[in-house]
Amino acid sequence: MTQMNYEQFAQELDAIKLNTMAKVGDKDAKYIRRVIRWQRYTGWSGRIMLLTGLIHPALWVLGILLLAVSKILDNMEIGHNVMHGQYDWMNDKFINSQNFEWDIACDGKSWNRVHNFEHHTYTNVIGKDRDFGYGLLRLSNDFRWKVKNLWQFITYINLSLLFQWGIAYHELAAERVFIGKKKEGRDQRTPHSELKHRFFSKGARQILKDYVLFPLLAGPLFLWVLVGNLIANLLRNLWTSTIIFCGHFTEHVHTFTEASIENETRGQWYYRQALGSSNIQGSKGFHVMTGHLSFQIEHHLFPDLPSSRYQEVAPQVQAVFKKYQLQYNTGSFATQYSSVLKRILKYSLPNAA
Repeated sequence: MTQMNYEQFAQELDAIKLNTMAKVGDKDAKYIRRVIRWQRYTGWSGRIMLLTGLIHPALWVLGILLLAVSKILDNMEIGHNVMHGQYDWMNDKFINSQNFEWDIACDGKSWNRVHNFEHHTYTNVIGKDRDFGYGLLRLSNDFRWKVKNLWQFITYINLSLLFQWGIAYHELAAERVFIGKKKEGRDQRTPHSELKHRFFSKGARQILKDYVLFPLLAGPLFLWVLVGNLIANLLRNLWTSTIIFCGHFTEHVHTFTEASIENETRGQWYYRQALGSSNIQGSKGFHVMTGHLSFQIEHHLFPDLPSSRYQEVAPQVQAVFKKYQLQYNTGSFATQYSSVLKRILKYSLPNAA
C-alpha cells in the first residue's frame, strides 16, 4: 500500500466506526443489562444445583455447567467488554471501566491498565506486546529457540487449565510483583507494593470464595460444592483460553518489529490490527459466549465499540479488506483451533520455517 492508500484505508474504517457509534444507545444498554441478568441467574442457579448431588448426580453436573456459563459470561461478554470502556457512555455506577471487577483471579484495574494499553496499542509487536505467547510459548521465529520449547504443547495445556492464574501473573507483570523490577511505560505509575497487594489480595479472595466460603455454606455437601466450583473454573479457563488463542495465534497471524511501527499512522495501525487478528465463525449464541471475541478483527480495530455491534460491522470491514486486497482471516472453530495447535507445535522445534 502507498501512504495515500493507508490514509484512505483509515478513513473508510473510521467511517464504519462513526456510523455505528451514532446508532449506539438504549438498545445496547438493554442488551448488556440483559446479559448481566442471565449471568446472575445462571450463576445462582448453578450454585444451588451443586447442592443436589446427593439427589441425582445429573443435577450436580447441570449445576457445574450453569456455573461455568455464568463465569464465562462474566469474564467474556461482560467483564472484558465493560473494562474496555464499551459502556462508559451509560454513566452506570456498575457497568463502567473504572469500577467493574470480574470473577477471576486477575485484578481488574491492573488488567485494564496493562491489557488495554500494552496489547491494544502494540498488538503483536515483538518486545512491546507481552501477550504474544504470554512469555511461555514460542510462536514465531522472532524468539530464539530454547530446549523448553520442545514441550511447549504441555505448557500450553497447563496454561489453558490455569488460565485465570496465568493472566493474573502475566497482567500484573510477575517480575515487578515479586522482584520489584521496573519497566518503561505506564507500569512506573503503580508502586511495587500496590502491584503486590493487588496480586495477592485478589487471588486470595477468589480462593476463599470458591474453595472455602461456598463449600462451608454447603455444610455436609462441602466436597460436592468444592469439586463443582473447581470443575466450573477449569471449564471457564479452557473456554476463554481457547477463544483467545484462536483470535491471536492462528497459523497466518503476523508479527511486527519495533522499528516497523516508528511514526506509525492511523491507517498503518489499522493495517497491523488486520494482520494480527483472526475471527471464528459461529452462531449468535456462540458469539455471545465468546464475548464476541470471535470477531477479534473487529475488536482490535474498534475495541471501545459495544461488542454486540461487531457482527453488524463485520461484513462492512470484510468489504474494505477485500477492496484493499487484505486477508480477512476467518474460519470455523475447528479450522482456527487446529491452526493454533499447528503453530504451537511448529515453533516447538528449532528449525521452524
